[in-house]
Order: sequence, then C-alpha cells, then structure tokens
Amino acid sequence: MAKPPRRSRSRYVTGKPAIDAAIDAVVALRADHPCAELARQMLTTTMKFLDAGASRGAIRQANTALKEMRYATKIFAPFEGVRKATIFGSARLHKGDPSYAMAEEFSRRMAAAEWMIISGAGPGIMHAANEGAGPDRSFGVNIRLPFEQSANPAIEGSPRLITFRYFFVRKLFFVKESSAIVLFPGGFGTLDEGTEALTLIQTGKTQPVPVVMIDPPGGDYWKRVHAFFQEVLHGRGLIGPEDLGLYKVTDSVDEAVAACLGFYRNFHSSRHLKDTYMIRLQRPPSPAQLAALETEFRGILRPGKTAFEVVRGRASGEDPLSTADPPWRLVFPFDKRSYGRLRMLIDRVNEW
Repeated sequence: MAKPPRRSRSRYVTGKPAIDAAIDAVVALRADHPCAELARQMLTTTMKFLDAGASRGAIRQANTALKEMRYATKIFAPFEGVRKATIFGSARLHKGDPSYAMAEEFSRRMAAAEWMIISGAGPGIMHAANEGAGPDRSFGVNIRLPFEQSANPAIEGSPRLITFRYFFVRKLFFVKESSAIVLFPGGFGTLDEGTEALTLIQTGKTQPVPVVMIDPPGGDYWKRVHAFFQEVLHGRGLIGPEDLGLYKVTDSVDEAVAACLGFYRNFHSSRHLKDTYMIRLQRPPSPAQLAALETEFRGILRPGKTAFEVVRGRASGEDPLSTADPPWRLVFPFDKRSYGRLRMLIDRVNEW
C-alpha cells in the first residue's frame, strides 16, 4: 500500500502581511547567501517575540544571548578546521599544585600537535591551560560575574578572548567548538560542565568526543567521581554500563594526549541524516572488518535493520563536501538511543 504524501511544512511567518513583506524585502538584499532563509526565520522570530507577551527583561535576555552568539561565532569561525580541546578545572589550584603543572603540560603537548586550547580564561587551571598552549593557540571564554572575574595574564588582551554575560551561552561554545573535553579537579562548576558534556553525548545532542578526567599521580578526585558513577548511578540502574565508557580517568598526561589524538585516528566526525547516522572516515573497513562490525554492533540498529553501508564521497542528505572532509562514510540506521555503544563503535573504527 502506497504511503500518503507528506504534508509540506507551512512557511514560517508572523501572520501579519505588512511585517512579513518587510522581512522578505530585507532578506532579499542578501538573497545570494546560502543561509538567507534561516536569516528570514530569525527575523520572523524576533518580531513574534513582541506579540508573545514576554516582559522587557525576557526580550532583553534573548537579544543579549543572540548578540553573544553572533560575536563568539565570528571569533571562532576562522579556526573552524582546527581541532580544539576545552579544559575545565578549579580556579583555586595555582602554580606549585601538581594539577596545575599537568594542565600546563597537557596544553603544551596538544598545541605541539597543532590543536588549540579553550579555557574559561580565569585563574588556576584555566591560566595553566592558556599558559601551556601559548597565546597563538589559545581561546579564553570568560564569564562576567558579580565580583568581576578578570582574564588571566596568558589570555588577557588576546583577540580570541570572549566575555559572556550568560553561562548557558558560554557553555554552548565550550562544547560546540570542542573536539575533546578535558577535566582537572575542580568545584561545582567543573562538575557541572563535565556532567553536562557527558549528558549531551549520552543523549546525542552533540557529537561524540573524548572526555578525559585527569588526576595528579596518587590523586583520587576523579577516581572517587568514577566510583560514584559506577556504584550509585550504574548500581541503581540510573545509567547503562556502556555509559561508563563515555569518559576516561587517568593520572597520566601521556594517556590523556593519546586518548584525544587517538580518537581521530580514523574517525573524523559524525552526524544524523534523517533516518540514518553517518560517520566520516579516513580509511574504509575491509570486508572482514565490516562483517565483524555488523555482528558486534547489530544491537544499535533500528529494529528490522541490519546493514552498515560504506560510501565513498558524499552520503545522501549530507551537506556539500569541504576540501578538508575525508573520503569515506560509514552509514547505518542507528536507533538514536545507544550512544554509549556508539562510542564503543568509534573505538572499533579507530582500530582499522
């Protein structure tokens, strides 16, 4: 029996002909831009705010957040093709603390591998991160606080220093721009940022990235956090056993660097394509490797689906290729639930 045709989505408008015509006229001035339609929808949303019954404070908040997003996007845009590691950790750990020295060394090693480092721009571990990476390979993502957190000397005055009013916008860019999340011991903020990153990965709201938790040798900060995750969250059925594989705990800078760089040994990036999931690869599997993958990871496919497909070049529904994209794609009907197992699949892909 033939499926009924899909209903086309109605055009997103304010419903006020004069305003919609004015918006169309403004957007027509940039009709050459590939995102002109999205800009039209943004303008439409802005005008709809005025009829939403929102207070002046709510509209001001939306306006400030949008302006912050625009400015941060401008700062990060020239470095879109460069891998970046976001480093979280306490502002209260200073020179002389083993974690400070490890954060500095980790950042120096990653910068030598042509990565860039993103920190919160404050003191402590954030200062160590920017100091280790150096000014040319550092971003500072600062937050305006009631007691006025100033930027650390390693990033102060940099064109890549951004100061946000809102934590939620700042956190968006921490995760959105990162190819790795690296955590040193810290307080409420570090735990919040680390668990939010894990939540976003676990629920598929951001791309899989390596999450590394680094203790100093002999330290037990992240070991205790891991024990809590294992004994309480997993022990009480609040997370799955595979979710414990979304992060790595180590007391070695060597292992931390290897975990970040090794994640991209073959895996490049991934995204949802309507009913399928796509992983970009540097190298394709052999027939035997593909058969083994289908056996091991059949459980993450949608019910009734059993196929992993290897595609050379652009996959169906994918955005146009850039010159930096790798040549191969692994495409499969993902169940959009098993993100812990998806992380394990990426580990397997990196063994090819």
